[in-house]
Amino acid sequence: MIIHTFCFRWKPGTTDAQKERAYDEISELHSQIPGILETNVGANFSPRSQGYEFGGVMKFADRDSMDAYATHPVHLQLLSWLVPLVEALEVDFEV
Repeated sequence: MIIHTFCFRWKPGTTDAQKERAYDEISELHSQIPGILETNVGANFSPRSQGYEFGGVMKFADRDSMDAYATHPVHLQLLSWLVPLVEALEVDFEV
């Protein structure tokens, strides 16, 4: 199994509506893209957050599934509007 983790620092000017849209769209990816086993997202409340306000974890059966997700049109559409709004950090590992 592959665990894909991510966290965002929102760039100045990002609206609450855009943050809610990110939450909603990321939460639904597992129902739109084959190979995603589970998706969990939420606001980061850690006092050690270093400014990262939003995070998530996705589970994939294997690397091929994660690679297919990376290039899936639904994911690419999300990235097209989200990437300009965030400073992101990602960590992927096998369990």
